[in-house]
Amino acid sequence: MENLNNGSMVFALDIGTRSIVGLLGTIEDNRIIVHYSAMEFHRDRVMYDGQIHDIDGVSKIVKTVKDNLENQSGFRLDEVAVAAAGRSLKTCHVTIEKNIDLNREIDRHLINTLEIEGLQKAQNSIKDTEVNDKDYLCVGYTIKNYFLNDALITNPLGHRGEILRADIIATFLPQIVVDGLHSVMSKVGLEISFITLEPIAAIEVAVPQNVRLLNIALVDIGAGTSDIAITKDGTIIGYAMTSTAGDEITEAIAKGYLMDFDSAEVLKCNLNKEKIQNLTDILGFTREVESNEILDTVEESIELVGKEIADSILKQNGKPPSAVFLIGGGSQIPRLPEIISGHLGILKERVAVRGIETIQNLIHDSSTLIGPEGITPVGILVKAIKNRMTDFITIKVNKNQIKLFQSKKLKVSDALIIAGFNPRDLIPKKGQAITVYINGQKEIFYGEYGEPAKIYVNEQVSSLDTVIKDRDNINIIPAQPGKPPSQRLENVIKKEDGFILNGQYIDFVYNITLNGKGINEKQVLSDGDKIEYNKIRNVEELCDSREIDLNVYNIYINGKIVDKNTEINKNDRVVVINKDQKLELTKDSNDYSEHIIINCNGDHVKIPCVKDEIYFVDIFNFIDFDRSKVQGKLILRHNGRYANYTDKLEDGDYIEVYWEKAQ
Repeated sequence: MENLNNGSMVFALDIGTRSIVGLLGTIEDNRIIVHYSAMEFHRDRVMYDGQIHDIDGVSKIVKTVKDNLENQSGFRLDEVAVAAAGRSLKTCHVTIEKNIDLNREIDRHLINTLEIEGLQKAQNSIKDTEVNDKDYLCVGYTIKNYFLNDALITNPLGHRGEILRADIIATFLPQIVVDGLHSVMSKVGLEISFITLEPIAAIEVAVPQNVRLLNIALVDIGAGTSDIAITKDGTIIGYAMTSTAGDEITEAIAKGYLMDFDSAEVLKCNLNKEKIQNLTDILGFTREVESNEILDTVEESIELVGKEIADSILKQNGKPPSAVFLIGGGSQIPRLPEIISGHLGILKERVAVRGIETIQNLIHDSSTLIGPEGITPVGILVKAIKNRMTDFITIKVNKNQIKLFQSKKLKVSDALIIAGFNPRDLIPKKGQAITVYINGQKEIFYGEYGEPAKIYVNEQVSSLDTVIKDRDNINIIPAQPGKPPSQRLENVIKKEDGFILNGQYIDFVYNITLNGKGINEKQVLSDGDKIEYNKIRNVEELCDSREIDLNVYNIYINGKIVDKNTEINKNDRVVVINKDQKLELTKDSNDYSEHIIINCNGDHVKIPCVKDEIYFVDIFNFIDFDRSKVQGKLILRHNGRYANYTDKLEDGDYIEVYWEKAQ
């Protein structure tokens, strides 16, 4: 028997709750051709709501379908395309916020980090609600809204703020669902060559590509659940599920007409085919009943199914969609489309049942493929043919292997979500801040920004937006924190412009201590340091600092005698003399506030005009330069020339004073 892999046909399996459908088909000249098909019903209850519970039981039916198709085609089947049930999906709504630096623009890296943190929060939330400890794969998410400082914003990129928040809808699939499919196929000698989700497979043929830009809701109404997938802008933006579906109607018929479940199921499926129904109850009585009468009897149940579907669509989509497509056996229940359209508030013509007859260019002669039930098997086949590469890829993140669902172009950021990488390790933190106390007042100095995380894909420098593929290796070097602040005492206590006391320049600030001890102005501060100092603001404080007795001395400011309450301003000329002496001025008293400005070593220095001539040597009374400790050759330059101490200074002169160290 020839191996199918040598031919052009693809083997697709739709594993449902009540039956398994297998197809062998091709696409030729844009025509979908189903060459062979087979269907088998489960003999026992081996699946619940689309999820495999009895692996051996499901394996037996899969083998029967496989053997049937091998006998029909003459090919040996080794590979298969399958779909995971959409009804196993879990959807979670989360809000995530992050305090951000007001002084930095919001970049794409920060937005990606926020989304990663939000999706990990959603993943943890899903796990917390499950009784059993399960692993979940994120198969899609949508950002509903961003908020910056509590205000709604469409795109925060490039903005500044203090708090960035995002509302996220995330959808997850239990890992056990994928693993169960692999186990079943392995038992019958099949390898999964392609795996997707049932809603995505159905959309492949029920919602053509040329209408996927519209906001469409596809609803697969089965026996136990109704699965919902929503498209917009060419992609699937969300999934949902309701726990009410066809069985609700069947149970209502069984109760209303005293019928067993299987007979009620047959009657339900015939409601849209005949106006008069022949039914036999459990007592053996047979009678004819109009279909409309039966529908009236069970209308409350139909209403419940339709309302829950509509409510779920509105919750997931945020508004009514442009149209709703119904597939699956339960979609054929009369009145259901009108009920759904009514609860959505859209025209009833916009809720339509889609059967395989609506699939463009489908060629088949199989009785297996009929009505809305045939959509998903054909969708799996078509999607497998179009996408030869699996929808689930395997990659490594820091040497740890993970699986991702490839419903879109996957990026590094998607891998980090599943890998559980802490997104806070992507953003560099500032160095540890220090707090110092200056005369009892707290002041905080912040550290430097650190190094951002380094991302490598296959040893190439990459980013969170780098597209990844199957078997890629991702390595992340976490962000490094910044250095703590290197704050010197001299930068914290900046000496202000002072005043002239008896010809000598005096700072307003004096008696500086650090933690109660004397200071080195170059000393680097530590967290918790306490700095104390005194400041001269008036004559009384000057006298206290210099132990001047006002009973013995007179105080003059700019040639005028003053009392103890008089303020001292910068560049004031203060003279202290005995009361028995007379103040002699060398210039008119109105001129003592005059000054010249010198550029010394790049800084502007004010020198009061307290005498007729100002010499180079006077500059040392106004700059912080220690000549007592020789540190090399003393260089004096005046307007570009070497200078002497006795050179006269003029307003606007440029001078340089520094030590030239020996080579």
